[in-house]
Amino acid sequence: MTIFYRIGNQMYINLTNRCSCDCVFCIRANGDSVGDADTLWLSREPTLDEIKADFVKEDLSDVIEIIFCGYGEPLERAELVVQVCEFIKSETDILVRLNTNGIVGLIAPDFDVQKLSVLDAISISLNSDNAIDYHKATRSIFGETAFNELLSFAQKVNVFTKVYFTVVKFPGCEKFWNEQKCKKLSEKMGISLRIREYSG
Repeated sequence: MTIFYRIGNQMYINLTNRCSCDCVFCIRANGDSVGDADTLWLSREPTLDEIKADFVKEDLSDVIEIIFCGYGEPLERAELVVQVCEFIKSETDILVRLNTNGIVGLIAPDFDVQKLSVLDAISISLNSDNAIDYHKATRSIFGETAFNELLSFAQKVNVFTKVYFTVVKFPGCEKFWNEQKCKKLSEKMGISLRIREYSG
């Protein structure tokens, strides 16, 4: 069971394979792993104790950032993300970031997003500039309502930690998002936008 894996000097945390989206560009549709992992598919989800035990075995000497991002949406296990982050912070001063689809308000309506203030940064997959195209790109189980939830989440967490949006530049992406419109939306919300190259 791969919980931690590396890409360069960044270490990633793989907590779950569950996800409320089925993005057209998702890299997990093209293989079993990324980075140095043999596979990121989990036979079961790791417990907090298992995560702690694996973490203390890791050599962190060259790690500059630790990121919640695996073959699933980390906030499917939102409370665990907070617990793991708190533990990591007790062990090291390395920056900790969350990569998320930003729709935890629909996944876990009772979760208090203020708890995510323990994170140093949150990266939110914007993927489009409007609800209709967002749903076409992400195929979320929540339909077009997911987009407005994403924006609401971004506003809330932007108050207490560093936040930025990302969009993926992949073949045919122009059907789903317009760079200038995404930039305009990001600027309006006071959140920076990062454009990522497709790695699948």
